[in-house]
Amino acid sequence: MADRPGHSGMFKSGRPSGTDTQAEAARLEEYLGPTVAASNLYLEGVEVRVAGSQRTVHVIVDLPEDQTGGVSLDMISEVSRTLSKALDDDPEDSGRPYELEVSSPGVGRPLTAPRHWRRNLGRMVKVRVRQGEDVTGRVLAVDDDAVTVRPDLPARKGMKPKPGEPVRIPFGNIRSGKVEIEFSHLDDELAAAGEPGGTVDLENEEA
Repeated sequence: MADRPGHSGMFKSGRPSGTDTQAEAARLEEYLGPTVAASNLYLEGVEVRVAGSQRTVHVIVDLPEDQTGGVSLDMISEVSRTLSKALDDDPEDSGRPYELEVSSPGVGRPLTAPRHWRRNLGRMVKVRVRQGEDVTGRVLAVDDDAVTVRPDLPARKGMKPKPGEPVRIPFGNIRSGKVEIEFSHLDDELAAAGEPGGTVDLENEEA
């Protein structure tokens, strides 16, 4: 990428601070959102890392919350190309060389937003709560305020757990949540994690 004469983008000189990279990540998240949406994907987040003269832009994409499964490698490759072009055409860019990384969140990502829970309807999850007993069970429903989980009841060794009565857990009472991997959903889990090699890197250097 050739520098633009007279352009005063971020990171023009000196060592960028954490605040600078956070501000640039927030700006890029807004700028790249429409590009990701045009590929029928959801922009989960943008991270910017700077080491010397090299800048790494890490873009995390996911399927819309009304779709099941994971982001395929073909989808990652396609959106990587469009994101690279968008970054090349960024009118606010400083011209610093960048490496683009594009990946999906993966099954191990924390469930921190309602859309994360909706994306995992029907899956087994482990929910740590602020008050009461932690719950491991299957996600039955999600609304704007809470997630409903059918817990697994303890069973004797060698026996399958029995489903209990559904429990509605307000998001405000959730300390953390994560998906429990099931062998019956292993293909979906690997796809969601982007296996094999679920990150596509594109480098852009100054001409």
